[in-house]
Amino acid sequence: MTEPPLKPYDHPLSPYAQKVKIALNEKGLEYETELPAALGSGTTAGDFAAGSPRGEVPLLVHGSVSVFDSTIILEYIEDQWPEPALLPGTPVERARVRMLEDAMDTHYEAINWGLSEIVHFRRAEGAAADALLEQARGQLDGWFRWLTAELGDRTWFNGDRFGWGDLAVLPYLNGSAGFDCRPTQPALVDWMARANDRDSVRPVVAAAQAVGMDSDAVSLEAVHAALEQGLFKREYRDHRLEWMIKTGGLEIVRAGLERGNIRFIDPFPTG
Repeated sequence: MTEPPLKPYDHPLSPYAQKVKIALNEKGLEYETELPAALGSGTTAGDFAAGSPRGEVPLLVHGSVSVFDSTIILEYIEDQWPEPALLPGTPVERARVRMLEDAMDTHYEAINWGLSEIVHFRRAEGAAADALLEQARGQLDGWFRWLTAELGDRTWFNGDRFGWGDLAVLPYLNGSAGFDCRPTQPALVDWMARANDRDSVRPVVAAAQAVGMDSDAVSLEAVHAALEQGLFKREYRDHRLEWMIKTGGLEIVRAGLERGNIRFIDPFPTG
């Protein structure tokens, strides 16, 4: 029986989508990514909108099956193709790496997102921008210390082999490195080098680095121009909104609402 085609809807810079692609690569599965039309505009349509009611990547389409949310997609992949296993073998260790993923997906991701708001999308300037950036970098230093303790004397966050725990962390640390925020702890530095050298990871990193350089990719500068015109709206929800307010960016939220270039998820479901 022929295996149905695999298609992740993706944006190369999305750490959530990167997790899924690394997992598929580790499983040795073939797939073709697709960038959704009008992603980030709040007006996505077609198969992507039908499968992803939040209008977010990633969305995994497997034949007639559509799965949204990166964690649920990882669980689907693990259930559908259990070998090689990405989760550790014991309930305790599985819970540990799942908690690690949740922390990275929420608290940590919000810091990188906030850095992007200031650096790439210039939501604040001058002293206000400097204050936000200083806080973000201080927060990341704290996360680097926490991650170093979580890694401990393990070779991988997952244990004795690369897996769920590692692909849950790596996209976010690579994202921070793009803002010149890198760990200095030797164990974490060595882990990043080993992880980024994996065959499953290198093409994912290369695709992210190509954004802004590849003529077929949507550059950040082009996205910024669309933002200024109200054609692109950065999504503020949950942990991101919390981070911006608690870090001193309430005026950024207010200005974005007034200018119509931030958005929240439409009422769910929309059908």
